[in-house]
Amino acid sequence: MVFGRDLGAVGTTPDYRWSLANERTFLAWIRTALALIGGGLAVGQFLPELPVPHAREVVAVALVAFGAASAVRAVRHWTQCERAMRLGEDLPRSRFPAVLAFVLAAGGILLVLGLVAR
Repeated sequence: MVFGRDLGAVGTTPDYRWSLANERTFLAWIRTALALIGGGLAVGQFLPELPVPHAREVVAVALVAFGAASAVRAVRHWTQCERAMRLGEDLPRSRFPAVLAFVLAAGGILLVLGLVAR
């Protein structure tokens, strides 16, 4: 895999507007990762104990893990898109946003049920 500094040797330089748009998308994913990590820390520290033993800790760890995965995925996707633009290829598709949304929605529903059951 080619990372940032090696991308200059691949293909031709794309229009800077596309590179900047790719960078804005990368930064949005980094903000998402930071929010997930911060949410996980907040859940671990401030959410009251739930009826299910260790449920709070599981939710906190899951949020932090998804935040870390989002950060890693952001770097990978940015690199893949930049490389595709430099080579004039189609941009890569990603299922990660849909998977993340589904898992967070399911986790949110479970958390609401846990809080209501309390």
